[in-house]
Amino acid sequence: MLYLIIFFCLVLIIYLVYKINSSSSLRKANEARLKKKELAKEKILELLNKQGRITNDEVEKMLGVSHATATRYLEELEQENKITQQGNIGRDVFYKKI
Repeated sequence: MLYLIIFFCLVLIIYLVYKINSSSSLRKANEARLKKKELAKEKILELLNKQGRITNDEVEKMLGVSHATATRYLEELEQENKITQQGNIGRDVFYKKI
């Protein structure tokens, strides 16, 4: 009976150590993703400073990201009141700095 209790305690300890290490790894990966996103948004703002305006296609090409990711970055910058969208649909849409 004592061996069974010791066995279950060891299993529990191993499980807890595994969970702690897993959550730490996930946290580090999430921090890296956030840092990458912020750097991408900074690059967008730098290009806007040079050109005065930018399109979704230019963001896609410059960063090597998908259309959806470029749109998400631009929308976040818009929500942060750093840029504003000009035009409504398709190729007429571009973004300017506020």
